[in-house]
Amino acid sequence: MQANCISLGDLPFLFQGGIFFTLLFLASVFDIRKRIISNTVCLLIALTGLIGFQPVKLLGILTALPLLLAALLWGGMGGGDIKLAAASGIVLGFQRGMAAMVIGLTALLLFYFFYSTVQKLRGRKCQKAFPLAPFLSVGCIAAYFMNGGIIL
Repeated sequence: MQANCISLGDLPFLFQGGIFFTLLFLASVFDIRKRIISNTVCLLIALTGLIGFQPVKLLGILTALPLLLAALLWGGMGGGDIKLAAASGIVLGFQRGMAAMVIGLTALLLFYFFYSTVQKLRGRKCQKAFPLAPFLSVGCIAAYFMNGGIIL
């Protein structure tokens, strides 16, 4: 029986993941505290995609299209969320980027369902807007380990 070992071939994946997760954490903290996602953080996330670069991953930029369309049609979403999704798509590629969007938006819906239920039971009004970066970050982290990678 072979034990799970980390090989030298896994180092770029681990290095990229460490940087990616740190930057997602920063984006989430800024979004929670200031309701803004720094352009610098988005640029650094996109540059993280250069580690182990594969041209096909550039299609991951398209994962931001649903957010862009939602912002144009209904509003209520900042450009930082769209840039974060596009930058993360460069790291994840299209398929994992879309999985990140589905996971992140599902996490937001579940959070809102429980939040609104608790608020209604307490007789309080519900907040209407929430920072999206923490939820997108959860989706990105989950998607980063999908379809390959290291499962420790």
